Amino acid sequence: MGSSPKHINHELGPMRCPVTLDDVDLFGPGAQEHWYEMYEILHREAPVLRLPGGGITPGSDAFVLTKHADVAMVVKDPERFPTLTQTRISGHANAGLSAEDTWQKYRSLMQASMVSLRPTQELYIKHRKELTDPWVGTGAIRHREMITRHANDLLDEWIDDGQVEFISRFARPLPQRVMASILGFPLEDIPQLAEWGDAVVTPFVHGHNHRHEITPEQTQRMLARLEGFQDYIYEHVRAKRAEPQDDMVSFLCEVHYEALDRKLTDLEIAGIVHAMILGGLETTQYALEEQAQLLCERPGMFEQLRVDRGKVRAFTEEGLRMRSPTHGLSTRMTARDEVFQGVEVPAGSLLHLRFGAANVDAEEFDCPFDLDLDREGLTRHVAFSTGPRVCPGANLSRVEQQIAWGVLLDRLETIEYGEGNDWLHQPGIMLGTRKLHLRFTKAAAPMHLGTGRSQHTT
Repeated sequence: MGSSPKHINHELGPMRCPVTLDDVDLFGPGAQEHWYEMYEILHREAPVLRLPGGGITPGSDAFVLTKHADVAMVVKDPERFPTLTQTRISGHANAGLSAEDTWQKYRSLMQASMVSLRPTQELYIKHRKELTDPWVGTGAIRHREMITRHANDLLDEWIDDGQVEFISRFARPLPQRVMASILGFPLEDIPQLAEWGDAVVTPFVHGHNHRHEITPEQTQRMLARLEGFQDYIYEHVRAKRAEPQDDMVSFLCEVHYEALDRKLTDLEIAGIVHAMILGGLETTQYALEEQAQLLCERPGMFEQLRVDRGKVRAFTEEGLRMRSPTHGLSTRMTARDEVFQGVEVPAGSLLHLRFGAANVDAEEFDCPFDLDLDREGLTRHVAFSTGPRVCPGANLSRVEQQIAWGVLLDRLETIEYGEGNDWLHQPGIMLGTRKLHLRFTKAAAPMHLGTGRSQHTT
């Protein structure tokens, strides 16, 4: 069996390597450097970890679930394990708050939008099928040529250099350009959109403990950074209503939402756009950079994929499983008393779902730290969650990853680690190193086996 990922500079972080269960602190400074070692300990000694006093209400507890079977069961049953967001939205609706009332009181575009768009589980499913699936779900394949063009344009900027800081020059700008193109926003606005996107994810990067809490000062800074975001979306909504284009915002302006038998309001559209920016950038960025590391650590695999492009999908799925972009979220609670792995969990308890741990559970995946291109059931992982509330943009991210590697495999002959890496990760619940320097050799002639330039050059 393979071992969990460790790097030569693994010890540079502020947390020491965990040895016993008492050493496990999933949320402390530097925990990201040791998550996988912690998962081995938790799977063995505490697959359901109680966090005393960590619940939603005073005196209640939270529980960390690390087993694949438990996490999959929870996310597939939103009635038995309701989401915190759904509970909040139902509370707003039951209190008689309108979408505008919710926005004014809570300053959350997504919550305000959801008050009128999806107050029930049935409407959530209809919302996804009618409003987002055509663009980032089942319809994501329509963007193949656009994604390929952006990937090639990015490579053009550095392919003659022999080395690249992969995150800032490819893994991050690719999903930024793709999402801007899908929404219909100008590419020159990406720096401002990136600033707003960074602000939106503040709780998940700089938040404290399993609830991703931020201080009042952090909240004020976040809101200040988001100044102008709503106005920017409204400006584009007005423009698209007047002159529709072939983009998602135009579609949302024009679509008749059958679930509610009407068109969407500007605030509802703004909430959906907010969700797209929140979920459409981070996951793909971290997936691509971690997959690049997996290739650097496995001599011969890059060449294997160059020759056999039929394995690219398996590689990206295994990459998502082994190095899950989102490692954990406290998004569910128990509607009734439950028992997980013999541990009694009372009704009303907060559940922290540890997707990263579930995806390397040896009871679900044989040799979980081996990258197995022939593994059966490649999509059994929960990197995007699963069930009725699976990530709406999961298909888009998968398409982006597969096309990106198709282009990279076409135009590069080798990749390896460059100089200057320390593999230290950013804080928060996303698995992503701060930088990734690569050396590469440019292909003498593109292989043109994947989704590279040759298919779209006139």
